[in-house]
Amino acid sequence: MKYQSQRVAYWYFLAAMALFGVQVLGGLVAGWIYVSPNFLSEILPFNVIRMIHTNALIVWLLLGFFGAAYFLIPEESEREIWSPRLAYLQLIILLVGTLGAVGSYLVGIHGGREFLEQPLWVKFGILVAALIFLLNISMTVLAGKKTAITGVLLMGLWLLSLLWVFAFINPDNLSLDKMYWWFVVHLWVEATWELVMAAILAFLLLKLTGVDREVVEKWLYVIVATALFSGILGTGHHFYWIGLPGYWQWVGSVFSTFEVIPFFLMMSFAFVMVWKGRKNHPNKAALLWSLGSSTVAFFGAGVWGFLHTLHGVNFYSHGTQITAAHGHLAFYGAYVALNLAMFSYAMPMLRERAPYNQVLNMASFWLMTGGMAFMTFVLTFAGTIQTHMQRVIGDYYMEVQDSLSIFYLMRFGAGVAVVLGALLFLYAMLVVRKDEVITPGPATPVPGE
Repeated sequence: MKYQSQRVAYWYFLAAMALFGVQVLGGLVAGWIYVSPNFLSEILPFNVIRMIHTNALIVWLLLGFFGAAYFLIPEESEREIWSPRLAYLQLIILLVGTLGAVGSYLVGIHGGREFLEQPLWVKFGILVAALIFLLNISMTVLAGKKTAITGVLLMGLWLLSLLWVFAFINPDNLSLDKMYWWFVVHLWVEATWELVMAAILAFLLLKLTGVDREVVEKWLYVIVATALFSGILGTGHHFYWIGLPGYWQWVGSVFSTFEVIPFFLMMSFAFVMVWKGRKNHPNKAALLWSLGSSTVAFFGAGVWGFLHTLHGVNFYSHGTQITAAHGHLAFYGAYVALNLAMFSYAMPMLRERAPYNQVLNMASFWLMTGGMAFMTFVLTFAGTIQTHMQRVIGDYYMEVQDSLSIFYLMRFGAGVAVVLGALLFLYAMLVVRKDEVITPGPATPVPGE
């Protein structure tokens, strides 16, 4: 760890990992409710479990992004964070808002909009925390060295924070409501978050492979251009059936096809950098997670997204388990695995230790990735059958759900594998055996001391 203020990232990563555990356990409970629908129905209804599962996912990923920014920007800018105190205040606001949101859900208070169910005061808290973050990070970058990585990261984080404003706009017209809703949900995960992903991935590969910065930056600019070109108008694939003009069916189909390109470029970028790299970095687990993230993101967000994004196909498949298959693999590859790669790289440094428990860490990668891949295949088959029975033959929804019970049982089994992998990862990250040999690296003096 080169700069003392990077220590801020440690607490963000701890909070993110705690919520990661809550998120996967919530998902496992939700998966079992598909098998046994009356499970916890009187105590903890499915809609509450689902809100906790999805909201915990979004919050811990954001905490991971914020922590990653506080870790990498001092190194890239070659200066300390502008105000560590503001960074800790931001973390406190986010954690209080998270606890407040969960408490509200448990007593039946929520906004009712999927992913944006947070009570109004929590939304304002998130907005304040985002503004604090943008001030802190922007002042750090402006006062220090400018790089392509910090530029792309700042662009992504500024845009995702500004788009949060649409979470407050809830018009009476249902078509407008859904359009603004997608401005947050789609333009986060399929545009601005892609910029954050590309910047963090570029930083990790720069450190882990030893390739020249110029090579990394050229790839980064191309990835960013294709992500924004395809992602913004690719929002149209959510506008097919919500009452907007028919031209969105063609705009959405064409630009959604292009959305595969940035994920293919990120996967290619990762493997080419490793191939060109001259550095035998000791942290093999972080490198595995980085390569795995870009690869699974290409299949989950790119290939599985394309499977049902053309309007002629989507007419039949939207809202089925095919959507769930795409969503799970895309989030896992693009953002979950990326954050876990950053944790694997940064946590040993933040704890002033050599990379530790790497075998367990890599085992957790294969367990989680294998479980998520199997879950995706199961849900894809279930969604294909559901599409035919429900949308083609015209069977009743609940009759179709009964016919899919075997797939839901297999999905639950895959979820068990994911949860075991997640718990193994947390153990590998947080527990260091007493008999393990550790060799802290030499401290680098802070400039100006």
